[in-house]
Amino acid sequence: MTKEMLIDGQWVSAASGETFPVYDPSTGKVLEEVPKAGVEDARSAIDAAVGAKERIAKMSAFDRSQMLKKVADQIDAEFEELAHLIAMEAGKPINDARLEVRRSWITVTSAAEEAKRIHGETYQADAFPVPPGNENRIIFSVREPVGVVAAISPFNFPLNLLMHKVAPALAAGNAVVAKPTSETPLVALRLGEFLERAGTPAGAINVVVGPGDTVGRELVENPGTDLISFTGSTSVGTGIAAAAGKHAKRVILEMGGMDPLIVLDDADIPKAAAAAARATCGMAGQTCTAVKRVFAVESVEKEFSERYAREVSRLQLGPALEEDTDVGPVISESTLERAQKLVEQAVDGGATVTLGGKRADESRLEGGYFWEPTVLVEVSPEMDIMQDEPFAPLGPVHRVADEEQAIALANGTRYGLQAAIYSRDIGRALRVAMELKAGGVMINDPTSIRWDNLPFGGIKMSGLGREGVKYAIEEMTEGKLIDINLA
Repeated sequence: MTKEMLIDGQWVSAASGETFPVYDPSTGKVLEEVPKAGVEDARSAIDAAVGAKERIAKMSAFDRSQMLKKVADQIDAEFEELAHLIAMEAGKPINDARLEVRRSWITVTSAAEEAKRIHGETYQADAFPVPPGNENRIIFSVREPVGVVAAISPFNFPLNLLMHKVAPALAAGNAVVAKPTSETPLVALRLGEFLERAGTPAGAINVVVGPGDTVGRELVENPGTDLISFTGSTSVGTGIAAAAGKHAKRVILEMGGMDPLIVLDDADIPKAAAAAARATCGMAGQTCTAVKRVFAVESVEKEFSERYAREVSRLQLGPALEEDTDVGPVISESTLERAQKLVEQAVDGGATVTLGGKRADESRLEGGYFWEPTVLVEVSPEMDIMQDEPFAPLGPVHRVADEEQAIALANGTRYGLQAAIYSRDIGRALRVAMELKAGGVMINDPTSIRWDNLPFGGIKMSGLGREGVKYAIEEMTEGKLIDINLA
């Protein structure tokens, strides 16, 4: 069966007639064939969005809110079906997939509410001495949609991360061209169906599936798009920023991270180890906020590392649709190859694998892309496994002398997404948090925590701008100052 994509209110095939397969990472088998869009399709979608942007902008805030509430109702009605679809195409364990659907419902429901709260400010004109006559002026600002938002989303949260782009954009009155990643387009196409049924004006939501180097580039460089919202790798994100900058386009970039977890000598070690295990191996380590580096103070490093490995060993590796699976497959064969390379390089450099460290070879996992959850000790900060985002369930531990060294090493990469500190002394932990260079710091919580309604994003090479429904709406609207002279 071949799916179709949504352009200008019509479900269509690619102009070239080409398709490509979507695989189930748990089995390696083909789930569906989807259209392989090209530049012509991307241009058609952008043209449709440009034609629809005035219609969606002129919809009342109430109508946009009701439209998004109808999408939430459809998510609720098809909850289990959506969870199974996410599990199959992303390899996400079914219980985690259910959580993602629940979060997606929260995200779109929040956007429906925020659609009614978009407003500017009023200013006291006579508080300013110049220009003359301010006592006779009323000055206020309004916020208006930017126009057309290109939403480029990743595979690891194929519904909720796309929802974080599409729902705020529509709530603010923008038209959207959505491009899900080619690994996980099926749930994005289902979202297109929901939006169409909810009464979104034709052309205000378009969903195209195709390669980043053709479709993605056209979305970034075409003069019809006004803002690019991207989640993905730093290498792709910086390329988007450079290309968008040539056209003075706005960007919201949520890119890579090498999120550190610091275990101080007064930490609750069992709590820290259990949290680190889940945050390292959740979604098979394929989240931008996964724990990717652990820095443990030398007096507790041995106890922590042993407990960490024990907690990781308790996680059940298995196919995504099995109810007791904690860790599913990685997304592709190339991800397995990268994990193998990182582990081999670390071992060659003196690290020791205390758990896992290889592709899973159980017969029940044959055909899938399964990597054994892995813990390594005696890891050096300069190793690739401590510098480059692995997107696999790899947990390297480095022993540090004290909190000052932990801070320096945690800050010693080009990334700055999220970080975590474990300490019983909250004042001490807060002082460390203030020294860490990251968009978010968790104290006695793992790096992987995110609240869908709160600001989220990184610094340095981890991102530009902020997501979180209210904050994304601010990014996706322009301020306009209006002056009324009553004299």
